[in-house]
Amino acid sequence: MQVFTTLESRVVPIDRAHVDTDAILPKQYMKMIGRTGFGPYLFDEWRYLDPAEPGDDCAGRRLVPGFAINQPRYQGAGILLGRANFGCGSSREHAVWALAEWGIRALVAPGFAEIFHANCLKNGVLPVVLPQGVVDALFEAVQATAGYTLTVDLPGQAVVEPDGRRHAFDISAFSKAMLLQGLDEIGVTLRHAAEIDAFARERLAREPWLARGM
Repeated sequence: MQVFTTLESRVVPIDRAHVDTDAILPKQYMKMIGRTGFGPYLFDEWRYLDPAEPGDDCAGRRLVPGFAINQPRYQGAGILLGRANFGCGSSREHAVWALAEWGIRALVAPGFAEIFHANCLKNGVLPVVLPQGVVDALFEAVQATAGYTLTVDLPGQAVVEPDGRRHAFDISAFSKAMLLQGLDEIGVTLRHAAEIDAFARERLAREPWLARGM
């Protein structure tokens, strides 16, 4: 998993509340095998005028001009600004994979669906919860200023505006440590591989019948 420390990036606004995971990545693309290739289908039904099937080349598809991620001013954005209950609906991890593959490393919103929030943290994407009033003001700033950027400071647990204003956010100590070290739960567990192997050897020596049938 990619390490996350401090991110300074352009911001793309998705100005809709209750954006569900089927909107982020429609269900038909979950038939794709593997964890890559989802980026071109991010927000598929909002992004394109014509439909596609999994594996189709999206280069020739007609774009919806007004949708944010299609606009030149938001290209290269690594931060997504969202509204309340972002990521609701089905628990599909593929939605986070699509966001990450498009280039999103952090999301800022008044709130996220619980499972989506957890899936972000497991995949190196930082979901930041800020008060509604702060998010409203950020939407106004992003829409008024082409190329608007924010800095997400994970060690300092703050979102920093271009004028220096800081907005603190909460994150669990465990999740923060995982992001800073670029580890998911499996990676954290594997750091104790030597102790796990030693325990397994000791137990088999003490209870050899456990090895029967292995």
